[in-house]
Amino acid sequence: MAADVKPRLIDDQLCVAVYNANKLFNHFYIETLKPYGLTFPQYIALCVLWEQDKLTVNEIGERVSLDSGTLTPLLRRLETNGWVKRTRSKVDERQVVVKLTAKAKSKRDEIYQHVTDCQDLLNYDDDTYVNSRSAMFDLSDRLKAVEGEDLSAK
Repeated sequence: MAADVKPRLIDDQLCVAVYNANKLFNHFYIETLKPYGLTFPQYIALCVLWEQDKLTVNEIGERVSLDSGTLTPLLRRLETNGWVKRTRSKVDERQVVVKLTAKAKSKRDEIYQHVTDCQDLLNYDDDTYVNSRSAMFDLSDRLKAVEGEDLSAK
């Protein structure tokens, strides 16, 4: 190790803070969505469809940064549980169009309210919420900017 390198202590490392927050946030959403039988990835797919119904699998994937190999089984489970209906596109049969069912439409406001009520337990004021979300988007953008770099050579 170079003499002029001062290692960061474990509690000072951003990666540890993000990792721990991610683990806790995942558990938070597992509990929050349990009454609806939804996983967090299923929830975010539904959120995309609640914003704009009748999207292709690829369009949903672009919005939530998931590939079709991950989305297909997720959407299959949503369909099995009555949340969405998947059909082949009439224009291009290679594409699968996903649309909300009556169940999904009728449960939207209830689920949004439940998630909001659970998030309120975090005691974020509006500014802290916006700043925290912005910091996460900034971190994501910075990580995307170095994607493809040979980090092992650094």
